[in-house]
Amino acid sequence: MPNQVHSTSASKPGYYGLPVLKRPHWKWEIVLYFWLGGIAAGAYVVATIAELFGDEHDRPIVKTGRLIALPLMILSPVLLIKDLGRPEKFYNMLRIFKLKSPMSAGSWALSFFGGFSGLSALLEVIPGLEQQRWLTRLVGAAGAPFGFVVGGYTGVLLSATAIPIWNKNRLWGSTFLASAFSTGVAAIQAVLALSGTSNRRADAKLEQAHLLGLSAEAALLTVSLVRLGRTGDLLTRGKWSSLFMPGTFGLGLGMPLLMGFRRRERGRGRTFVSALATLVGGLILRACIVYVGKDSADDAQAYFEMTARTNGHVPSA
Repeated sequence: MPNQVHSTSASKPGYYGLPVLKRPHWKWEIVLYFWLGGIAAGAYVVATIAELFGDEHDRPIVKTGRLIALPLMILSPVLLIKDLGRPEKFYNMLRIFKLKSPMSAGSWALSFFGGFSGLSALLEVIPGLEQQRWLTRLVGAAGAPFGFVVGGYTGVLLSATAIPIWNKNRLWGSTFLASAFSTGVAAIQAVLALSGTSNRRADAKLEQAHLLGLSAEAALLTVSLVRLGRTGDLLTRGKWSSLFMPGTFGLGLGMPLLMGFRRRERGRGRTFVSALATLVGGLILRACIVYVGKDSADDAQAYFEMTARTNGHVPSA
């Protein structure tokens, strides 16, 4: 049966009957943190692009994207601190800055991005300030690079661990960044569809951006699975495949791509359904990647093969 793949190898002990790696402790808080932080980053970056390179028709995109980013960036540190257990642990990560440490760089980027998100949102809601385009553009341009980091650093963080399914694929950062972009666009689309405050030109641009993000995410995820080889069977044929394959590739990528490439006029209802599918797919993607790491930590054979290649040795069959 395909769902039994890896059940034997993953249960094999390491040295002296003990596991080689410690299982990651991450739970639902980190899954939501990865998901909400990605949506916030994507929405903010899309809003900044729309303001810097768009026109008056794109103002709904700008305002909505920035108002989406703020509450999500308030929730993200709360979820991270809850997972850490004590607030001072988050503070301690800010005491020093290490560019080579994804955790350190990500913590600082999260803090700066939260500040810029708050400032951008205030500029949109305080009467008169939204008309000061030079100021809103300046703040948006300054905050967008931190948004890029927040959108992708979580994937880089996974790749920096010793968990085989995370470490073996160096494209998790790019994949998470593409997913942050597509879910950020989807969040803007969903809000505009519900509120009815958009226009055809803005909707058309958002749909093009949505398709671009989904296509990049699908390509990166496919390449990632190919690179993982047997290790990736945990996602494609293991117990998580029943959620990962239909939830990520079917609902999150396939459905909105098929709906987007159909060349007929789309109403608000279809746009909302497509956006919702992307958002749910992004959540499933992160949940599966995080939780499959626990099973991958138990796979001693995959770890030995990974370290053998790192040390220049090819394990015997």
